[in-house]
Amino acid sequence: MTEPWWDATRERRLTVQQCSACGERQHYPRAICTGCGGTDLEFAEASGRGTVDSFTVVHRAAHPGWETPYVVARVRLAEGPILLTDLVGADPDHWSCDMPVRVTWRPLADGRHLPLFTKE
Repeated sequence: MTEPWWDATRERRLTVQQCSACGERQHYPRAICTGCGGTDLEFAEASGRGTVDSFTVVHRAAHPGWETPYVVARVRLAEGPILLTDLVGADPDHWSCDMPVRVTWRPLADGRHLPLFTKE
């Protein structure tokens, strides 16, 4: 279900699913449209721009070796869907809700990339 999404990240392309029946866009990839229940879904390019919907600064690492503090956020894409992601490139105290952000990428060992967001 998620393979096409991950494949797009190899090229640093951010995609969301789009329903052919109603046009609803959604993320995370799934088998059924959250708007109409349809099953004819395809992947569409996203602009990579959005706004911070909510965030938290994490001071206690969830995994050994992770540097703290780091910022976990809900980013509402310009296309509508929300991504749970990290905010990078600024001091944790400089983030705020409704701040415009754009996608940036963290490479993974297998060639895929994680979408993170930074200030616009």
